[in-house]
Amino acid sequence: MPVAHARRAQLMQILAHPDDDLYFMNPDTRQLLDAGVPLVSVYVTAGEHNGKNHIPGRDDVPADRAAYSSARHQGLRQAYAELLGLDRFTDWAKSVTSLRGGHRAEINMLTNGPRRVELVFLNLSMHTLRRRMALPALWNDRAAGGLSTFAAADSPLRRTGTYDYDQLIDVLVGLMARYRPTVIQTLDPDPDIQHSDETTRKRDSEQRGYSDHGDHTAAACFSWAAMVRWVAEETRDGGEVPAFTATAFRGYYNRHWPKNLPESVLKEKASHLVPYGGSPDWECGNASGCGDYNVGGDRPLTNWKGWVRSTRHRYPGPRIRLAADPDGRLSAYGVLGLRVVRWREREPGGGRWEAPRDLGGGPLAPALGSATLADGRQLLFGLRFSAVNGHSGPNRREIVLLEQRSPGGPFLAWRGLGNPEHGDDRGRRIGVPAAVTAPDGRVHLFVRNADKGVSTRVREADGSWSGWRALPGGGDIQDGLSTALDGAGRIHLFAAGRQSVRHWAQAAPGRTLTLQKTGPLPAPVDAPAAAPSRDGGVQLYFRTERPWQPKSPDDGRGSASPRLTAVRTDGGELPGVRFDGYGPVVAAPGRAGRPVLLGRGLDGRLQLHTGGTPAVRTTGPVALDGAALHLGHAGPAVVGMGPDAQPWSWSP
Repeated sequence: MPVAHARRAQLMQILAHPDDDLYFMNPDTRQLLDAGVPLVSVYVTAGEHNGKNHIPGRDDVPADRAAYSSARHQGLRQAYAELLGLDRFTDWAKSVTSLRGGHRAEINMLTNGPRRVELVFLNLSMHTLRRRMALPALWNDRAAGGLSTFAAADSPLRRTGTYDYDQLIDVLVGLMARYRPTVIQTLDPDPDIQHSDETTRKRDSEQRGYSDHGDHTAAACFSWAAMVRWVAEETRDGGEVPAFTATAFRGYYNRHWPKNLPESVLKEKASHLVPYGGSPDWECGNASGCGDYNVGGDRPLTNWKGWVRSTRHRYPGPRIRLAADPDGRLSAYGVLGLRVVRWREREPGGGRWEAPRDLGGGPLAPALGSATLADGRQLLFGLRFSAVNGHSGPNRREIVLLEQRSPGGPFLAWRGLGNPEHGDDRGRRIGVPAAVTAPDGRVHLFVRNADKGVSTRVREADGSWSGWRALPGGGDIQDGLSTALDGAGRIHLFAAGRQSVRHWAQAAPGRTLTLQKTGPLPAPVDAPAAAPSRDGGVQLYFRTERPWQPKSPDDGRGSASPRLTAVRTDGGELPGVRFDGYGPVVAAPGRAGRPVLLGRGLDGRLQLHTGGTPAVRTTGPVALDGAALHLGHAGPAVVGMGPDAQPWSWSP
């Protein structure tokens, strides 16, 4: 189908509660704001909870749900005013906006020069009269009926209303059609399975059976259903695929894994929760309160749950997959409008790209897997939202394949490869695909499964596929799998375990992969990067948590080391590489045995290490997560996605 050309960048966030963006989507959001990308944040619930705006160190306060909702809205205004570089008590323009279906919402807007933030409060109630969590019931339960909205104190919108399941999706679609976002950020629609006793579950504020708040999951499911419907509406009758990229962020999942933000990044992220939390002693001009008092001050950092200490994407990995075509040009494959598109260089090495060509396959998660066959043909693997329905309808995920017909040429039809799990609920927990081509022509496909282990299928050289099977060695890994071939042609697979790098490998080429007894490898905070070494082995690059002393087994207040760990698979340390930063890195073998590394510095900018001082990308569109590295005859080239939903190239 034709693909729209985005005229300008626009970020849209869809949240369950006020503060979800500050806890889970920064520093990504802040970096886009700093680059001048306008932001619209849509808050689905009123955030009124039990109505008690608790002040730490003081007696409990009377419940006032309207005031508490208003105080949290004020906290958001304070936080985003500072993020725009203004005084926290700067006045916002408040008004009422009309939405699809006759619905109305409060909207707040603030600008600072060309920079703009809009906050849209749908204000659906968090609880029903029976104290059920209302938003999950609206998503799951056909008998739940409509969900009423809630009027925050001091809001220009005093009239309440009611939403049913389809109306909420339709309102979100209408907001997408109005703002034309090029980047959409949501919470996690498919959180991990998490078995906790009832006391622990309530203490961790999680839903039964899963590692996140129920409102987060429901809001994310509504958001992805809305994106699917928006694309369907826009492309009806020959319309263009809207040009946007999507990102989902983990939520309370952060509580259960090593923390991945270094101290300097963490402190800045936490500092934006200080004006949100506010203080009862502030004079902010809002009679109902000046923030969510239990959140402000040093409490984001002292909270033992550690939610703020990580920022994790639900679908980690490259947004861009690169392939060298027979004519010397690069092809870049990515997900746009939930569908795969291909951009091709206008001329070899020129760094300028043709318009995207639609390759279908949607709706897909944003990260792709890929493999190159011996004849140069490309295989692209995606995680498809094959059904996104509530009300006990199918909510299903599957792995899908797009196979190139000839090198640099067109593609065959999409093919479903199924799901390693049985049943929709477990099937929703799988991760993004990773693949590698072995010297014997077989392609090994790997996916994190619902038990937090790895499942695999193998494509034979004749194109036939084996069934799914689980790799031995159990679970407890994070998503984001890395593969490498050693000098003997053996496949290695790596993942970030809770206590150490998990490593599977073939005993000999063509054999099945088994769990390896590695040396004393520490636990990575993100997916480890793997690259073959000159001696025929494999080198690993990742960051770890800083040493610290928890005060209890439940204390999750760690932080990541900015230093890069470089080791062999037997645990032996490699010569130190000065590459401070945060987030996952990309590694490739360079000249003279020196690795080429791509990652983010502590300031969030991309940096490339080829030996000596890293080169830093200082111009061009701000980089979204998941940039790709290509090593060509002219040297390394980096290709990534910008907030305008278009690729950029960087060749330092």
